[in-house]
Amino acid sequence: MIYLLISILASTAIFVVFKLFKKYGVNTLHGIVVNYFTACFLGFLLYNGSIEPSEIIKTNWFIPAICLGFLFIAIFNVMALTAQKNGLSVASVASKMSVIIPVIFGIIVFKESVGAQKIIGILLALVAVYLTSVKQKDNTILTQSIYLPVILFLGSGIIDTSINYFAPNDKIALFSATIFAMAAIIGVILLLGSLFKSKVRFKFISIPFGIALGIVNYGSIHFLLMALRVENTESSTLFTINHIAILALSTLIGLVLFKEKISKKNWIGIMLALISILLVTLA
Repeated sequence: MIYLLISILASTAIFVVFKLFKKYGVNTLHGIVVNYFTACFLGFLLYNGSIEPSEIIKTNWFIPAICLGFLFIAIFNVMALTAQKNGLSVASVASKMSVIIPVIFGIIVFKESVGAQKIIGILLALVAVYLTSVKQKDNTILTQSIYLPVILFLGSGIIDTSINYFAPNDKIALFSATIFAMAAIIGVILLLGSLFKSKVRFKFISIPFGIALGIVNYGSIHFLLMALRVENTESSTLFTINHIAILALSTLIGLVLFKEKISKKNWIGIMLALISILLVTLA
């Protein structure tokens, strides 16, 4: 469980770094591009074997990794658009509710265990996602651009499912590095287009914050994959615990560090999240 715990902490740290982006005026796109280069570098650095581009291209996971790199950038932009068009709550619920996709995939494809206690735990987790994500002052608009949260839901679920399905057991670092390399390349193209169109100069403050984001971003993926590769573990259980723990912990950190207000619904959501984790873990 140590790998899962590190992944949860790293994923929660992403939330903290993004908050610092806003506080210190870091351009989000600039920081994101630096983040992907940092994550890519870490993957190649942590890989023990020799790195041969010609050999990587021949692997059965190369094309999926390239597609995932594209999805990383695409879904990030969809998430931003969903928050703008439909509200932060809708964006948060859509992305976190997507956990049901890898959970169902694990049960059907990997023939993972499913019992009454586990089903109740998963259902409670979904309720917890909604209650924890709802913010009192968020102007949620469900009818406008309804396709955006749908795409976000499907895209986030496909990313989680594909990472687990295609990642090679012995080359997790290399697989992760390839994904981030593709995301970095697309990010540079978007960044150059943005700089040319808006004539906004690159802010060097984006570099240290982007590096910090890249470190925790890579850790969130790497250690989740490591946890999924531990013997006798089930993806449906790990994904549920991972998503719900991140949501509950990030909400509490928002309360403690950033003085965010938490409503009664949010507190109920956090309590249900803890109960769902216990039910799924002990199932």
